Amino acid sequence: MLPRCFLAFALLLLMLLPSRFTHAAPFELATFTVDVTIPVGHPCMGGGIAPAGKVIQPLLAKGFVLTGAGRPFVVVCFDWCEIRGSAFEDWRKGLAEECGTVPERVLITSTHVHDAPVMDPEAEHLLHEAQKTGAWKNLAAPDPKARIQLASVCWPDFNRICIQRVRVAVKEALAGKKRVTHFGIGRAEVKEVASNRRYITPEGQVLYNRMSRNTNPVARDADAGTIDPWLRTLSFWDGETPVCALHSYAVHPMSYYGGGEISIDFVGLARERMQQEHPTVHQMYASGCSGNVTAGKWNDGAPANRDVLAGKIHAAMQEAWKQTKKLPLEQVGFKAAKIALGARNSIGFTEEALRHRISNDPGPFARAEAAMGLAWYERVKAGHQIDLPMLDFGGAAQLLLLPAESYVEFQLYAQELRPDSFVMVMGYGECGPGYIPIERAWQERDGNLRDWAWVPTGSEDAMKAAIREVMLK
Repeated sequence: MLPRCFLAFALLLLMLLPSRFTHAAPFELATFTVDVTIPVGHPCMGGGIAPAGKVIQPLLAKGFVLTGAGRPFVVVCFDWCEIRGSAFEDWRKGLAEECGTVPERVLITSTHVHDAPVMDPEAEHLLHEAQKTGAWKNLAAPDPKARIQLASVCWPDFNRICIQRVRVAVKEALAGKKRVTHFGIGRAEVKEVASNRRYITPEGQVLYNRMSRNTNPVARDADAGTIDPWLRTLSFWDGETPVCALHSYAVHPMSYYGGGEISIDFVGLARERMQQEHPTVHQMYASGCSGNVTAGKWNDGAPANRDVLAGKIHAAMQEAWKQTKKLPLEQVGFKAAKIALGARNSIGFTEEALRHRISNDPGPFARAEAAMGLAWYERVKAGHQIDLPMLDFGGAAQLLLLPAESYVEFQLYAQELRPDSFVMVMGYGECGPGYIPIERAWQERDGNLRDWAWVPTGSEDAMKAAIREVMLK
């Protein structure tokens, strides 16, 4: 039996050894892909366009689980338009339970393609309740032209089905985790894809009408405006073997849409081309903060342009992959801030006005949109706050998730705070707020804020304060 003095001395030596020798748990990555294509008849874009009809490409949920840094991290990118309210919470809670982590460490983002669903169970419930009242007595009017169409945002039951599908896939993926020893960072400039909705005419007039599809020659000739020109790729490696690549770029990912043809559009097509070229590397794509960024300068909406735009994104993905620099994966830090964005309470957006629209507006999408606005309003009244999570890879790279349709200026701001680091910003986290603009957009009467915008003026300061909290050391 060893003397007590010897045991005490040995224990002291162990305590004084460098910490890198005491962290024995390796980093491992589990990847998964799940088909989450909506069924025929399901609403698209919250009921704003034709419902699902024909499937051109299946909608996927692609993600990874990273273990080895305390509780696991989960990142999932959906080929959906948006996930809101309790649907967003249910996804985080369900995946956290499956992975043995906490919801704050589950990063959920949507690419925001439009021929795809907006999941908002509270909005759907509000519509359902309103459409049971006497205000809808002419739903069965003898004259079809006199009938008011029922409105629908989503099918909540299908969302629950998808959560179970992904949970099963995650469980299977965790059983086959792969070791990861390095992470990679690469970027490439995207040519002729993104343009800001805001542009200035030759006469000096400020306009905000450069949409995803644009045939206005003045808007096409104007400068691209404020964008982030870089596509970024964050990757994970086992030695010299690549395991996973997450690409991100800030642009509304629509070439053409609205006819019920379910599609992953040009960003999804670019991702899948990379998947075909690198079949052993799990390929993911996240849309950056692009509430005010579209392809409108370069896209007239012709169907042929989908392939053209996909080719440009794909070329940037290839170049970012080629330029990737590998670094040892030694630590992964985590920070999160909470932000209370508030609810818009201006004319037409008060609680009373939204309830009136849900019950009386003859337009089905006007009612659906009012229901989404009211659902956010009620969450704010209940004290709801949004998480802004950030993964920090040893100080050399950060992965930040921002909510909803944040304007690109927030992404650029996060990058400015860490100018010597690789900062990837994903948008379209919790999408309940709708557009989150900078103050200049309110002052210049950004026409896009006439709808799909449920936060009040002053949100820029709140957003930037939360971004500073997580990004600064």
